[in-house]
Amino acid sequence: MGPAPWFLRYRMSNDGQHLCIDLNQMNTGIYLAVTVTTRVERHLAEVIDEIARQEGMDRSTVVRRFLSRAVRDWLTSKSLERYEAGTITLWQAAEQCGLSLWETVEEARARKVHSPYSLEQLEEDLRAL
Repeated sequence: MGPAPWFLRYRMSNDGQHLCIDLNQMNTGIYLAVTVTTRVERHLAEVIDEIARQEGMDRSTVVRRFLSRAVRDWLTSKSLERYEAGTITLWQAAEQCGLSLWETVEEARARKVHSPYSLEQLEEDLRAL
């Protein structure tokens, strides 16, 4: 069994000026916090503030949720690209993007990812039965 998985949590600092990324290794008590500072265009900050107002959240919660979704989407896209290229299995893609196998199947279906499983491989598997 490998090391315990890590998970990320994003939050804004108390002063609202810094993005903090908390990295926690599950079930180990290991907890690392990283502060990431970035500048955004005024218009983007205004849009984030408006979303926060409409959703009844603070700015940091909106930014954390957006970052979390963006990271999850990026990991899913990259993992499914590797799967479609035939360099990893669907199960490995699921592990890499942090989804269950069935969630990964649904993502692959929704993104119209083609299986690298060829007709020749299917015929060979059928003959083996």
